[in-house]
Amino acid sequence: MSGFDWPGLMRAGIAGLRLQPRDFWQLTPAELQLMLGQARGAPPVSRSRLAEMMRAFPDMPPPEQQED
Repeated sequence: MSGFDWPGLMRAGIAGLRLQPRDFWQLTPAELQLMLGQARGAPPVSRSRLAEMMRAFPDMPPPEQQED
């Protein structure tokens, strides 16, 4: 048995992306993932990681607004 959800993938590609069946079946799984916005990349930054980065790299006011 395959690990792919073929009915779900076909709905996403043919109904969601409006691909013709011949175009859907010519795609590689990586191409379909990219088209569906599921390409592998860096995961989104979590709130805690964002807070950590904000503490490490605080925004500075523009030089003309800094007090001497």
